[in-house]
Amino acid sequence: MHHLRFSGLPFARQRDAFLAILRADPLVLAALEAACRLDLPDWWIVSGALYNTVWNALTGRPSGHGVKDVDLFYFDAADLSWEAEDAVIRRAAPLFADLPLPVEIRNQARVHLWYEGHFGQPYPPLGSSREGIDRFACKTHAVGVRLGADGTLDLYAPFGLDDVFAFRLVPNRVIDNRATHEAKAARALPLWPELTVVPW
Repeated sequence: MHHLRFSGLPFARQRDAFLAILRADPLVLAALEAACRLDLPDWWIVSGALYNTVWNALTGRPSGHGVKDVDLFYFDAADLSWEAEDAVIRRAAPLFADLPLPVEIRNQARVHLWYEGHFGQPYPPLGSSREGIDRFACKTHAVGVRLGADGTLDLYAPFGLDDVFAFRLVPNRVIDNRATHEAKAARALPLWPELTVVPW
């Protein structure tokens, strides 16, 4: 099948294909360029805007199809207050003003402060944005990309990219995120019926 042509290839080939698709997408590129100008510590654009864009490119769907928002992680342990995070969000707003999607900006250094109240279970403090990506409910979703000042793209994919290219949603059981995995799968299946969901 045409959309599976990168599945099973060596990681280096998959990485190059993944990044080439993202660089060619105007929405993702605009978000990366704006985030680069914002220049937050340990920043990454993560999750749906990335893998959804790759699925759209491989299935001939338009840019932005099914993409709910752009998630931007950063890590700043110097000030864990909500006010400091809110100041970053307000500073970012004009940079992302032309993007047709909302941008969700979260300081990963303070996730443990609100996670239990929101999701009902404790969440150990993170040491970096990458550790936040490591804990995503679905291994397939655990991808992050950032744009360097020199124009290069940096990829973080702790579980590789084969599940993305195989259109396979695989649970990540490092914490009990079953409800999130199942909710994200239920939302994605009507949008990309090519997907296979591995049950929790």
